[in-house]
Amino acid sequence: MNIRSKTDLTVLFSKDRINTRVKEIAIQLSDEFSDEDPVIIGVLNGSFIFLADLVRLFDFDCEIDFVKANSYVGKESSGKVKLDKDVSIDINNRRVILVEDIIDSGLTIEFLYEHILSYRPKDITIVTLLSKKNNYKLNFNIDFIGFDIGSDFVVGYGLDLNHKYRNLDSLCGIKEKNS
Repeated sequence: MNIRSKTDLTVLFSKDRINTRVKEIAIQLSDEFSDEDPVIIGVLNGSFIFLADLVRLFDFDCEIDFVKANSYVGKESSGKVKLDKDVSIDINNRRVILVEDIIDSGLTIEFLYEHILSYRPKDITIVTLLSKKNNYKLNFNIDFIGFDIGSDFVVGYGLDLNHKYRNLDSLCGIKEKNS
């Protein structure tokens, strides 16, 4: 079954708008970390394109690592976070930049924040491409947000639905077609 024939995609943020916002965030991070060599931790799989574009624009040296956490089945959160891959770089007393694709319910970022804290970093800066602020309440700040969005389910630029659409260069809202 071809999923594109069952869905409608609406461009929410074009490639150019995304590139402009990523550059703005990279400049802000470069100002903040100009005299540091932080560890960048990307949250797989969704953040890989955003992270790659972001780090190439940094004006500072860094190390890059990844974690993989999962809480979604299709469009729905399972309510539980499973850590599939942990950090492999020693982050004790290091500055950490945690890069996420989207913060929706807050469940995954809350889990990862607490998990990363257990390694005793100097501090954690959280960067997310997308935020659904009305969906979560956290006890810590999200330091850099690319775009605030509503309740749309979003795909493209690394975000997926059942492992599809990650390769789109824009961020798109997705709606099921009525059959």
